[in-house]
Amino acid sequence: MSTAAQRNPWMAVRPGEDVARLAKRVSSAHRSFLDSPEQGFGWPVRSVVLDSWRRSRGSGIDPDGCDPAVEIDLRELRSYRAAQPISLIRPVVRKLLVEDAADSGLVVAISDAAGRLLWVEGDPTVKARADGIGFTEGANWSEDRVGTNAPGTALALDHPVQIFAAEHFSRVVHEWSCSAAPVHDPGSGQIIGAIDITGGPSVAAPEALSLIRATVSAAEAELRLHLLDPAGPHSGEPIRLEALGARRPALIRDGERIPLSQRHAEILMLLGEHPEGLSADHLALLLDEAELDPVTVRAELSRLRKLLGANVIGSRPYRLLTELGTDARDVVGALDRGDLHAALRAYPGALLPRSTSPGINEIRAEVRGRLRATLLRSRDWRLLSRWTGSPDGRDDTAAWAAYLNALDTGSALYPQVREQVRLHNQRLGI
Repeated sequence: MSTAAQRNPWMAVRPGEDVARLAKRVSSAHRSFLDSPEQGFGWPVRSVVLDSWRRSRGSGIDPDGCDPAVEIDLRELRSYRAAQPISLIRPVVRKLLVEDAADSGLVVAISDAAGRLLWVEGDPTVKARADGIGFTEGANWSEDRVGTNAPGTALALDHPVQIFAAEHFSRVVHEWSCSAAPVHDPGSGQIIGAIDITGGPSVAAPEALSLIRATVSAAEAELRLHLLDPAGPHSGEPIRLEALGARRPALIRDGERIPLSQRHAEILMLLGEHPEGLSADHLALLLDEAELDPVTVRAELSRLRKLLGANVIGSRPYRLLTELGTDARDVVGALDRGDLHAALRAYPGALLPRSTSPGINEIRAEVRGRLRATLLRSRDWRLLSRWTGSPDGRDDTAAWAAYLNALDTGSALYPQVREQVRLHNQRLGI
């Protein structure tokens, strides 16, 4: 287990953790808290959860009930949703989350800033069960209404979070798990709502939290296109970061290519993924697991401002004041459109391949992982041929196997690819 995973309070289930055993421990801790909230629980409860339990108890939430108020009835819901800025992200959420949730045992919810659920979509059977606990459109799932839950707690803390099983304050919700993150207005930085995935224990896995973060980043990028006011403090002059592949990263502005250091490229990429802005402390953690000194981060930002101009990066928090396009987002955008050929053409290699930044590692894994998964599902031998011939794909055993399976056995390529698969399997001892 990595050091980052051990100390991450926002993650519910660590990689390799026994989910059944964890569920029993959390349930026992929940009972102990309700019986004697000031006593120890015999094992550590995540600080995020324990603090939320205390807030829930202080708000007078009944742990044996779950009564979310339906504050917007169906007659008013359509007009109310249309008036909310978060309605602009629904196409992105549907593309990235809802389409794959239709028969996967999951539901996806979008809430407003107050915790009212505006859309709940996904697996019909699970959605019907969720209706039974009041997890339905128009209902208020803020933390101070129903207690600890992912969308409500994410809004309360302004941070992505997972809530697993009995970590929910209400016992009625203990069979569920959820991952959620707040969505911000890219201009003001204010919370405008949250995105949530709800289902079984798999929703509390680290991958689910990464998926939610990635979806929020894509959603906020979409909001930036709709909501930024060019008459305001933003320069309105788009810039582009090229950071994929082995060549030196660069910023493209007015047709000019400005070479960047790896650190400056990392900072720009992370600010692009967090349009709401980042404090120096938060940016330091995303740049270096060893907790880079925030003073060093501020110095790097000062150098970057001198290079790019004062109208590109704002402060308090640090944020981009203009639209930033990236080659990494080009790949993801092509995948969102279902254009795998364009996605593969736009991908010369991994994002900042020499970077060890935790934040960059997460974006790199998202871009490569989505592209690779789509390629494997495509069964297109031409695309798989290009992938296995690239630096990122030449040692991809699963891709070589998919390439072989996509070929006609009478093809002249078949024996060549079969030999490559045999050599890969031999190296792996298969």
